[in-house]
Amino acid sequence: MSTKDFVEKDYYKVLGVPKDATDAEVKKAYRKLAREYHPDANKSDAKAEERFKEISEANDILGDPKKRKEYDEARALFGNGGFRAGPGGAGGNFNFDLGDLFGGAPGGGQGAGAGGFGGGGGGGLGDVFGGLFNRGGAGTRVQPRRGQDIESEVTLSFTEAVDGATVPLRMSSQAPCKACSGTGDKNGTPRVCPTCVGTGQVSRGTGGGFSLTDPCVDCKGRGLIAQDPCDVCKGSGRAKSARTMQVRIPAGVLDGQRIRLRGKGSPGERGGPAGDLYVVVHVDAHPVFGRKGDNLTVTVPVTFPEAALGGEVKVPTLGGPPVTLKLPAGTPNGRTMRARGKGAVRKDGTRGDLLVTVEVSVPTDLGPEAQEALETYRKATAGEDPRAELFQAAKGA
Repeated sequence: MSTKDFVEKDYYKVLGVPKDATDAEVKKAYRKLAREYHPDANKSDAKAEERFKEISEANDILGDPKKRKEYDEARALFGNGGFRAGPGGAGGNFNFDLGDLFGGAPGGGQGAGAGGFGGGGGGGLGDVFGGLFNRGGAGTRVQPRRGQDIESEVTLSFTEAVDGATVPLRMSSQAPCKACSGTGDKNGTPRVCPTCVGTGQVSRGTGGGFSLTDPCVDCKGRGLIAQDPCDVCKGSGRAKSARTMQVRIPAGVLDGQRIRLRGKGSPGERGGPAGDLYVVVHVDAHPVFGRKGDNLTVTVPVTFPEAALGGEVKVPTLGGPPVTLKLPAGTPNGRTMRARGKGAVRKDGTRGDLLVTVEVSVPTDLGPEAQEALETYRKATAGEDPRAELFQAAKGA
């Protein structure tokens, strides 16, 4: 897509949305039109295919917040292909030929009077767009730099993960060098980088009057070069620094979860903000309890009489008193019951549930009385076959 197209085309009109449309409205309009004009739905229809390309191009610009901002600024500046100025540059209207504007022909400017764009020597649209999209240039003062992000790991016990915990984290990160006060120079007198003139960035043209910026390779984006490099940081102005922080891990964190702590990373340069700290959490297993989202799980053994006749059973909770659950008569092995509000802490401060799974315990050593009682039970239920339905289903299949 040419720069001329970027300014002349009305992508809002292509998608049928107003200029103040939200990102969601733009996305909705694009999806609707894309389904309607998609080549798969319009076989051998050249007009539909061309329309689909226009829709895709419009979405590529308006669907990207950064591109959309640049597009809006360019159109506001050039007014749909025309530039407002007066006779001799004082008031009234006339239109530039955008092909000439972006072609960069020597002496091709119009309106050389006050307020116009003169041909030849200085200024011109390359400079205008350089300021619009580049946001910098020679003579710009050295800007603050944001500190680097840091990633660390922490291992919590199962209980700490459920209830939350404050843990110490020892971290190594880049910070201003103490030996040279962050200047990179032994004497604290670095010189301005001649390549980027102190901006820390260099511009490169992409054609059509646009330019992109990259960090300066000579000063590594600092804008300054040490005349006598510091022995500790080798002229970078940054050195490794170890520190211990008390970090609060929120309640309900999951194993493997990555937590972002804003402003807790490496310090910035020249008054820039600190980076962020990312903490990857590992959670140790618990011998009794498990985790299923916001719910805790536990398996509770019960006797055969309890499962068959019903009764009340006590169930342990994590860090609290036990709860009593009523076991209905005829409870099968593997049935799960719920103790509400006894699970992990949610983000809103409420708690999940404790899911209790019943496991019928089969004794391995029976006394004479118990054996006699079971023999009596077996005789009393001799006519029942719990596997009858299983075999019948197997034959039917």
